[in-house]
Amino acid sequence: MSLYSHIQLLDGGNMVSNCMILFHDYCLVLLLMILTYVCFMFYICYSGQSFVTYISGGSNFLEMVWTILPMFFLLSLGVPSFLMMYYVEGELKGDLTVKSIGHQWYWSYESSDFSDYQVDSYMLGLSDLSISSHRLMEVDNSLVLPYLTKVRMVVTSTDVLHAWALPSMCIKMDAVPGRLNTLNVFSMTPGSFYGQCSEICGINHSFMPIHVEFVDWANFLNSVL
Repeated sequence: MSLYSHIQLLDGGNMVSNCMILFHDYCLVLLLMILTYVCFMFYICYSGQSFVTYISGGSNFLEMVWTILPMFFLLSLGVPSFLMMYYVEGELKGDLTVKSIGHQWYWSYESSDFSDYQVDSYMLGLSDLSISSHRLMEVDNSLVLPYLTKVRMVVTSTDVLHAWALPSMCIKMDAVPGRLNTLNVFSMTPGSFYGQCSEICGINHSFMPIHVEFVDWANFLNSVL
């Protein structure tokens, strides 16, 4: 893996994460352009040994430029930001509903759409890992979901505050005791996605990972039935 991969965001697993990565790159390019322009103008003024180049009585064209140009930049940042926000916070309906419950310190998953599916997901110890396993990320029972399917995830907790998060999908939802928070989970491709509890929930906060496997519907039904 190259250094560029280590300093960048994870590869997106759905449309929302890909759009957010593109938006992040656009914001970064825009900030670099503004920084380059400011440094260039500072260099011109500094090299001339004077910060006052000439005296002008005013320019309507110049005032229009430095008013409209920042407005254009702000609109180019605000419009895609609002579109993504309304898309993520949109209609919370799915073809499948899964309940994720946070405990100290493990996750449990429930679903009653096809069967009475209940499973507890604990982190695997070092002695149970294989050579290709990810340390502190593998679990004994991963959550299996169908890909290309809109899944409604209901997140809650039984004790303290937790947070169900999948960074590669730009998903993070707080698990609050006595409250049901809902989000949509959608994957365009099959594969495994890892996450962790993103809320400081106690001494073993770092040891309650999240592992979601997206498979086709046949393998999904075999796993839940």
